[in-house]
Amino acid sequence: MKAYVFPGQGSQFSGMGKDLYENSPVAKELFDKADEILGFKISEIMFNGTDEELKQTKVTQPAVFLHSVILAKAMGDNFQPDMVAGHSLGELSALTAAGAITFEDGLKIVAKRAMAMQKACEIQPSIMAAILGLEDAVVEKLCAETTEGQVVPANYNCPGQLVVSGSIEGIDAVCAKATEAGAKRALKLAVSGAFHSPFMKPAENELAEAIQATTFSAPKCPVYQNVSTKAETDPEVIKSNLLRQLTSPVKWTQSVKNMIADGATSFTEVGPGAVLQGMIKKIDKEWCKEHEVKSASL
Repeated sequence: MKAYVFPGQGSQFSGMGKDLYENSPVAKELFDKADEILGFKISEIMFNGTDEELKQTKVTQPAVFLHSVILAKAMGDNFQPDMVAGHSLGELSALTAAGAITFEDGLKIVAKRAMAMQKACEIQPSIMAAILGLEDAVVEKLCAETTEGQVVPANYNCPGQLVVSGSIEGIDAVCAKATEAGAKRALKLAVSGAFHSPFMKPAENELAEAIQATTFSAPKCPVYQNVSTKAETDPEVIKSNLLRQLTSPVKWTQSVKNMIADGATSFTEVGPGAVLQGMIKKIDKEWCKEHEVKSASL
């Protein structure tokens, strides 16, 4: 069973998607349509913009979404997934590629999501940090015991890599305690706020209207969502999980394990970069010795 996975924010790079635009009529049409929907030439920023321009809130999330979804659509009949999943923002790419929502609706939700998350970041200062080299249970305990401010697990990326979100004071405290506990690194991330935590509640409230107003269909294959980690096909369940994702942890490790347990025979990353491939290889090293983990191409 072929599994396709879609990356999230942070995978963007200058020049992304340019080869698709130049070599695929389908891709060219979709990039032109995206410029029209968003009201600015995001394609120009993706193809020729600086790293700083790509970091703009209104650009980053739509750019990664567009690269992933347009690549999947440009693959045509070569894109035949038996299961899909996406990391954070990538979940919207996965849902769109699998036909649960249209390209136009997916892009509009992503644009709304990006701006809503930015607004939430401005309401209350917050941050994220990656804790490397500790068991998940140890990091969870450090978060729960922190009294300096609220801190919660945010991204279960792979064994030994758990990203946490919280107040600036709380993150400082958890990083210090994690180092004392033997973490290889406790690294504060260059992000604008505490994603996938209760700090994103204002964004969840703002995004709810957009998601509820969008028509969701049953995807052509199961989608393993960040919140449930299970194969989902019911449109109402998918909508509920998608909304909860903003304030809930991304359970990537658990999702990949469930995909393998359910019969995945290969993983193909669709979109910029190869971050998810690296995570998958750490999640189940034995499985990866005998199975293919690769990037998608036309």
